[in-house]
Amino acid sequence: MCPTPAPHGRHWDGSARATHRPRPLRVTTTSPSRLLRAGQTGRCRHCGHRIDLYQRPDQRPIALHPAELATTDVPESCRWHLSGGIAYPHGDNSAWCRISHTVLCPHRTPTCQAGPRLEAIRRQLAVRTRRLIDTGALTSAPPATHTGGPDRPVVQLLLCRYLAQQRLQDLRCVAQTCQRHRCPNPVLAPAGPAGTWKLLPTTARHGQLALPAVLMAVYDLGHLPYGEQLRWRTQRCPTHAIAPGTADLALAAWEPFDPLLHAAHIYTRLPLRPARTEGDDQCRTTPWKSH
Repeated sequence: MCPTPAPHGRHWDGSARATHRPRPLRVTTTSPSRLLRAGQTGRCRHCGHRIDLYQRPDQRPIALHPAELATTDVPESCRWHLSGGIAYPHGDNSAWCRISHTVLCPHRTPTCQAGPRLEAIRRQLAVRTRRLIDTGALTSAPPATHTGGPDRPVVQLLLCRYLAQQRLQDLRCVAQTCQRHRCPNPVLAPAGPAGTWKLLPTTARHGQLALPAVLMAVYDLGHLPYGEQLRWRTQRCPTHAIAPGTADLALAAWEPFDPLLHAAHIYTRLPLRPARTEGDDQCRTTPWKSH
């Protein structure tokens, strides 16, 4: 006796089979942030705990503790609240608030006076970090061995200077693909127009103290068209640059450059092209000299 197969879309007893179609993630056009909620989580590279990444009003990234805390347990100077995907450094007159991860990270020194509740959370995170280290789940990253340029170069685009979070060759598109994954294409397109390394004066921002007349290495994109500079600022590959409605799965790795705060990333020499010698198959570059 051959069993009768169940019709399509129904169970073996003939009852209807519930189908759950995947709902696409979209960003509303009125949102000040193009970052999806799925792309706002990460891991602290120092302690290994989960963090929520948001943008501040000055477009700088901020890592917040994933849980809300009572405002009575958090000092007023350490309170943050979210509005439209943007993190603001103060409370919103509610009984709950968010707190920066740097205040609770066991690897860092607290930036504000913590109360008993914050100290208890900090001890719990320290115990979990020790467990991650003992089990081998958290290891320190090996030192970089490349000499082809700075780890965090200064880039000039749209009449502003930004400090990149990683090397230009490692900048990756932040857009979401059709498979709902992050785009693997680099921002530095091999066939597209490139910038030029220049030695430009280190100028302070308006209202700051004047700095000595020192030339610094800057990757200048100011001669490129506006659309190309905007593509770099939004950190998108040429394919996703023409699709402005596509959401982002990560924050753009740019930070407004401040010569006083980022003095350790000022380099006074230009990167040289790799020089190949006779009988040597490896390229050699002149090492960087920091100011």
